[in-house]
Amino acid sequence: MTAGRRGSGAGPPDGARTAATRFGTAGASRAGASRASGDGPGRTAEPPAAPRYPRPTKEQLAAAAGKLLPDLIAPGLDVLFVGINPGLWSAATGWHFARPGNRFWPALHRGGFTPRQLHPSEQDALLALGLGISNMVARATARAEELTAEELVRGAEVLTGKVERYRPRWVAVVGVTAYRVGFARPKAGFGPQPEPLGGARLWVLPNPSGLNAHFTPETLGAAFGELYVATNA
Repeated sequence: MTAGRRGSGAGPPDGARTAATRFGTAGASRAGASRASGDGPGRTAEPPAAPRYPRPTKEQLAAAAGKLLPDLIAPGLDVLFVGINPGLWSAATGWHFARPGNRFWPALHRGGFTPRQLHPSEQDALLALGLGISNMVARATARAEELTAEELVRGAEVLTGKVERYRPRWVAVVGVTAYRVGFARPKAGFGPQPEPLGGARLWVLPNPSGLNAHFTPETLGAAFGELYVATNA
């Protein structure tokens, strides 16, 4: 990763400790982290536990259809994660990957990117870690299958321009099917892709939706961990 963010190059367990160190130093105030007491070695700050929030009502979820969810983005990120499109939970709450059962946040932690599993409401803390979140398509739907191929193709074009503007080091598309359709790469697989995207290195991750039965929490976390290691190489 970039200066001030680079880990030791070890696997995800060490990566989690590296992320904790970054959380307690650069950008800690932006992440809402409190300073650790004492000056002893290994003492780092972690973000406070997220408070509980009420579940959106059926009426709120229904009203969220078609809404747009703002990106979590800043210039020069280490990794920009790109979902397919917001679900209704995310549009109703304003948090990416917010639906209970979505495994993005656990996988992010298992992979070594965060010092602990964050609640979706803590998403702003990712910026201090050099991480951001966007989507292929901005509008919210109950299921990704509601999107058209034309929307994904257009979304890929918009994403490319966004990457050229914000210049992250890596782009990680979270969902291979959407990537294949949007970027006309019908044979693309998981992992690093041969072509860059807007000047960034490109990686494809599995869809973390709880409906994706092909990946367990452990194998999903391992897939995120492979990306983590690559970003620290």
